[in-house]
Amino acid sequence: MTDDTDLAEAAHESGIRRLHSAYADAVNRRAWSELDRLFVRDAPVVIDRRVGDPVRLAGGAAVGEFVSSAVASFEFFEFVVLNAHIVFPPGEPIGDASGRVFMCEIRQSHESGRMTTAFGLYHDRYRLELGRWRFAERRYHSLARSGHDLDVFAVPVDPGIDIPGG
Repeated sequence: MTDDTDLAEAAHESGIRRLHSAYADAVNRRAWSELDRLFVRDAPVVIDRRVGDPVRLAGGAAVGEFVSSAVASFEFFEFVVLNAHIVFPPGEPIGDASGRVFMCEIRQSHESGRMTTAFGLYHDRYRLELGRWRFAERRYHSLARSGHDLDVFAVPVDPGIDIPGG
């Protein structure tokens, strides 16, 4: 038999998965203004593309501006969540959680017509605010991207957000 804690976690996990889906939907539609409501105000976001220094942003509006310029050269762009592992701190009231999200981007260049694919990993912190889950912190790491061949990067050993569960 399932107890109330299991049911609450299942409901809240569904809320976080809806957050992931809302993020992907806004990015795929290039509805940048919708990203701000998905993030806690001034939530830190670090984007490590494995080229140069990581990009540091604060809040959903800044994420929207960054992603907008990053995908402007693509006539086709689709962000796909591949898998998510969500963890709630044991023994604490539900209101904060953390997670790993594996994703890919499928895109085609305006200029060359060439298709490319990128794979990445988010380490997230989530916060429940006013009955809705929001990103409280995101750290992105590129894992692989196609070029002439596939460039592959190791999974980060210390991403800065610890996600229990291996």
